[in-house]
Parts: sequence; C-alpha cells; structure tokens
Amino acid sequence: MERVHLTQEGYEKLSEELGFLKQKKRKEISQSIEHARSLGDLKENAEYHAAKEAMAENERKIKELEDKLSRAEIIDTKNIDTDKAYLGAKVKLKDLSSGEEITYKLVGQDEADPLADLISISSPVGKSLLGCQKGEEISVQAPVGTLKYKVIEILW
Repeated sequence: MERVHLTQEGYEKLSEELGFLKQKKRKEISQSIEHARSLGDLKENAEYHAAKEAMAENERKIKELEDKLSRAEIIDTKNIDTDKAYLGAKVKLKDLSSGEEITYKLVGQDEADPLADLISISSPVGKSLLGCQKGEEISVQAPVGTLKYKVIEILW
C-alpha cells in the first residue's frame, strides 16, 4: 500500500472532514430519505432516489477518507534540514522570465490547492523543488512549457 504523505494540518483537515461526513452529513441524508419515504410510492419518487444517491456518494467519500487516513504518514518537520525544501515548507520563488515572486507551500497530493498556493510534491514544480536550497535555480517542464525559477527563501 502506498503511503499518503501529509502535513499535520492536512491530516487534521481530512480528519475533520471525515467526522463531518460520518456524524452530520449521514444524519442529514437519513432525514432526507425518511422524508422522501413519507411522500409515498418509492418507484417514482425523485426525492427518494436523489437522497439514496447522496447516501451512496457520502459513503464512498467516507471510505476514501478512511483509507487515506489509515495510510497517512505525517511528516515531522522538527527533524528536517530547514535549509532545504521538503513537504511542509513554504518556498519563495522568483520567476526568471517575468521577475514575479511567488510563494508556494509544498504539501501532499491530497492537500494541494493551487488557488491557495498549496502545491503537491508530486506536481512538476513540487518535484523540482524537493531538496532545493536558497539560491538554486530550477527548470520545470510543464504543460505550458519550460518554467525557470530561482529559490529566494525557504520558510518553515
């Protein structure tokens, strides 16, 4: 079984989501099913079928989260060389073609959110940054072409 690398924050976020799905969402869906049953004939009851589909989707998501959490490996940043970029580090970069400065946090695949500047260590940029130090330049082959960055700072 492949390990799921997570930061402590990512682990807690997935745990909270699992708790919500198991306790609150399950109860809401059960109430929807009971209400739909009270409306009569189940064969042609769209509310009932929609609620059953919602229940199946919720249970699928619960199983997925339980699986991820059971395989989770939380990265302990206390024993990591803080001069290098690893999972959990914030890396400040300078785009060598535009001069723009960007800060990314390196996270596991399940925590990635490009809109929040959280990039996966399995993404092209994330892979290239792993183990880099301040001052290093990297080239990344991405779908949009070759990206070139300089590591300005690594924050923990």
